[in-house]
Amino acid sequence: MEVAAPGIKKEYCRVSINDDGNLTVAIENKLEHKHEDKAHHYLRREFSYSNYEQNYVLPDDVVKDQISAKVEDGILTINMPKAEPKEKVTKAIEIS
Repeated sequence: MEVAAPGIKKEYCRVSINDDGNLTVAIENKLEHKHEDKAHHYLRREFSYSNYEQNYVLPDDVVKDQISAKVEDGILTINMPKAEPKEKVTKAIEIS
């Protein structure tokens, strides 16, 4: 699964599994710009704050202990490996 978040840093991302076994993805971004000109008694501050949080119901075949995540080039990538499928066992029943 990939989440595009341009300019996002690893410190602002949180990926976890909640008590219900669902995957929670949270991204919090804080930006602040400050420009000060003491000669003209001028101070300018700009700031923005954005918050994103989403819960996803995981399929039964996902191995929850092996979920991993990484941030690279503004994209949060979450790897959710699937369990190996179990072979179906058929039992022959003798007819008497």
